[in-house]
Amino acid sequence: MSPSLTDTLPTDWAYISEGGANIVFVYQGLSSPFFDGTALRLRKRESTDKDKDEKDSTREIQSIEYQKKCLERLIPLVHLPRLELVVSARLHRALERREKDGIDVKLPRALLATNLVGGQGIAVEIKPKWGFLPSPTYLSDSTRPIKTRTCRFCMHSHLKAQQGEKVSSGYCPLDLFSGDETRMKAALNSLWDAWSDSDGTTNNFKVFISGKKILPAERASIVGVVNDMADPKDALISALLPVLTNTSILRTLSCLQRTLDALDIEGLAPLWDLASVGTDPTIAEWAEFVSAYLAAPSPAPPADPAHLRYHVLAYLLSATFKDCSVIVRVPDGTATVIDLDPKSVDRLRKWEEMDKEIVAAYAGVPVADRKVCVDSDVLR
Repeated sequence: MSPSLTDTLPTDWAYISEGGANIVFVYQGLSSPFFDGTALRLRKRESTDKDKDEKDSTREIQSIEYQKKCLERLIPLVHLPRLELVVSARLHRALERREKDGIDVKLPRALLATNLVGGQGIAVEIKPKWGFLPSPTYLSDSTRPIKTRTCRFCMHSHLKAQQGEKVSSGYCPLDLFSGDETRMKAALNSLWDAWSDSDGTTNNFKVFISGKKILPAERASIVGVVNDMADPKDALISALLPVLTNTSILRTLSCLQRTLDALDIEGLAPLWDLASVGTDPTIAEWAEFVSAYLAAPSPAPPADPAHLRYHVLAYLLSATFKDCSVIVRVPDGTATVIDLDPKSVDRLRKWEEMDKEIVAAYAGVPVADRKVCVDSDVLR
């Protein structure tokens, strides 16, 4: 039987953060062998549509199945969070009175995960993004010289800056994924600078101390938690760097992104013009795909409509790994991947249009001024 949140009080759970779809609370009640060190993810309510209610009620169960049957075969278990289901009705009712908007009180269960930002020490959430340059094979003559020189993140940052957004302009994911300590340190410095300059509003870098998200104005609290350096930036980066250089997680994510996105969206789009992409995969189909991928991850099947379904699932899974986050804890020295929910096929055309917009905007940059992003795997 699943543990019940009715065994806890609303005051045992403290709000910590929220995103577009979920609100997260961390356990701070009396010592409990099951709830200690956990975080509770509650769905926001976006619609009164009955079909959506039924769909959402199974989504949390599917998240656990998806991790167990698919993700745990691709990412070492040590780098994945613990996930459990809990009965949530009473806590939902109490929370609805305290949080008047958003929490879906109709769902009978909620997702309980490891509280990766709580406890002693510092937790840093890094969203690495795309860690490779695409193969030129399926790129057009007009996009090939652009996409194989400047990475997707750096091009997208250029577009966002044009649109007035605050971006991590100095950060290049290829530096973080490179495995080279000097380049990785430069990437962390850039992420810190963007976090500081934006007053913590960029989403690529977040800092938590003892479970509390801090803003750049509170940076002095970092000193002494991980080491005795006087400068908070140097203190944190010197603690993060050995964790990231000594773990294989960034290398794993980069490899999965690259091998699952063998065609680029440019090579994939012409295929779905010739055949239907189908509906969102079931957990069983995801598990079958992972088996096929692991049997022969490289080279991928040819770009042919007969293999469209394989390439669609591969691209969706690559998109998950491109958009995930890594929680690094210091001084614990652990790195855990989060935000690994599967993507929907409904987003494929949106991604195609976004790709065109990003590349078109960057094509306006003079060739001599275009950033050169170095893909370490291409050099090997």
